[in-house]
Amino acid sequence: MGIFDKIFNSSKNEAKNKLEWIELDSMEKLENAIEASHMQAVVIFKHSTRCSISSMAKDRLERSWDFDKGSGPIMYYLDLISYRQISNEIAERLKVYHESPQLILIKSAEAIYDASHNYISITELKEALT
Repeated sequence: MGIFDKIFNSSKNEAKNKLEWIELDSMEKLENAIEASHMQAVVIFKHSTRCSISSMAKDRLERSWDFDKGSGPIMYYLDLISYRQISNEIAERLKVYHESPQLILIKSAEAIYDASHNYISITELKEALT
């Protein structure tokens, strides 16, 4: 551990607060995510790799992530350019209008909250989780 890590304790905070994405790259994983939502909140973040606003929203989520490791919702990341079929299935199954970037909170196999563009935030997600 370097002197700055000792002073600012940054390595401990990074390990504690790192957002761990599960790549949503198959219909099977979508099924697993929806099934898991019966036991724990699940979030799907739909990201367009061609959109700077989407990149900023993703970065803002990752920088402001402050759930302790193992707490908070299960976080899925969908590259909707590569997996448009999965994105379409999400819109149909969860009855959520497609947007990008988009954050969708799922509980008991239902979308209970969604946000897009600059409305995506950890604060709003936490409020929706309560």
